[in-house]
Amino acid sequence: MTDDNLYRPYSLDTSLSRCSCGQHASEEEHASQAAAARAARATDVETLSCDFVEAAAVRALFPQDATRRKLIKAIGSRALMAAVASVLPLASLQAQALEKKGSLEKKNLKIGFIPINCATPLIMADPMGMYREQGLEVTLSKTAGWALVRDQMINGELDASHFLAPMPLAISAGLGAAPQPMRVAMIQNINGQAITLALRHKDNRDPRQWKGFKFAIPFEYSMHNFLLRYYLAEHGIDPDRDVQLRVTPPAEMIANLRAGNIDGFLGPDPFNQRAVYDQIGFIHLLTKDIWNGHPCCAFGTTQAFIDRNPNTFAALYRAILNASAMAHKAENRPAIARAISTPGYLNQPETVVLQALSGRYADGLGNVRNEPERADFDAMPWYSMATWMLTQMKRWGYIKEDMNYQALAEKVFLLTDARRQMKALGMPVPAAASSGYPSFSIMGKTFDPAHAQAYLNSFAIKRG
Repeated sequence: MTDDNLYRPYSLDTSLSRCSCGQHASEEEHASQAAAARAARATDVETLSCDFVEAAAVRALFPQDATRRKLIKAIGSRALMAAVASVLPLASLQAQALEKKGSLEKKNLKIGFIPINCATPLIMADPMGMYREQGLEVTLSKTAGWALVRDQMINGELDASHFLAPMPLAISAGLGAAPQPMRVAMIQNINGQAITLALRHKDNRDPRQWKGFKFAIPFEYSMHNFLLRYYLAEHGIDPDRDVQLRVTPPAEMIANLRAGNIDGFLGPDPFNQRAVYDQIGFIHLLTKDIWNGHPCCAFGTTQAFIDRNPNTFAALYRAILNASAMAHKAENRPAIARAISTPGYLNQPETVVLQALSGRYADGLGNVRNEPERADFDAMPWYSMATWMLTQMKRWGYIKEDMNYQALAEKVFLLTDARRQMKALGMPVPAAASSGYPSFSIMGKTFDPAHAQAYLNSFAIKRG
């Protein structure tokens, strides 16, 4: 909240009981003078709607202008803003006011998730009441593996789900199955993965010496697969010819590492940290050191669900965006780890979950490291992220034909919706969101989405 509000509910110089803004003797006078102010304050109805809701809320709390003014004199306008925010879910009220069609079409929802840290916003929204705040009754369905998530979404057994970010692109493109139009509403997490090796390899840290290694990855259409392939190829290792990559559900990676069936894995937390906790592995590299800020998992649903339930989808969107914003703040991570580590959710030791979320962790080599950027939560589904994933699908032969990367990225990733919902909830929207195509650096090499094919052609090791 700021005191830019057109109706100035925190100002000593206004009244909230005469015209709609309180600054004029009549509504006619208000209408004539407010036109210029509207042009400066906002050029669309959404901003005006949010301002009106805030002013109405303050007036409801303080019906008498004299009382409100007296309080502002005593504690100041900023303190009053904070006090109002502490007792009213103002952002949610403002967002609800923007909905054009009114009531929720469907209140009881079944949402799938894999029990990993990447799903933190989607999971925490349940015990922390964020779904209920939006009028939703959500049942979280713990799912064993990504192929099952895909099948349950296609078959309509789930209303929405936690996805690996590349999965909706692959499903929409018909890779491996008939195409089904999926949509990525938001990115669940950035960073938060690692390359973990068995302890027997603690003296073999040079990837160029890893020929013959067996690695586990959670799914073919995963950032884990693409980042591991990228990392190996940059060190001269062909991921299809020099090593074995085995698709393994995250929960089974630990058992396979312990049994000696694999040499390591690039997988999600908390399983990297669990390998250290169980004294069977060490963290070789955090994926942020491959691409700092890379996406991993996403929240999404089918286009059919959005078409049938636009208000429900918007409410669900708000709940998880609010959770993502809370998870982004480091000071909230201990409480979040406590909430999501329980048997119904991650079923992991709280200290394991917290070490991975906070970035203060034991690395399995006798060191305690402090890397706050190990995991973070940034909801923006950038088109350029989707474009990069598609170049890697093409690079490694998953996409056989030429395709318009940007057209599919803009169809599947709902950046416009994210921008609108974030704005309605008072969240900062990066300037780059106007286009959706920022560049990124992966292992020191710039990916410019405007030249995706040239980027793809520049690699020495590739299939497509």
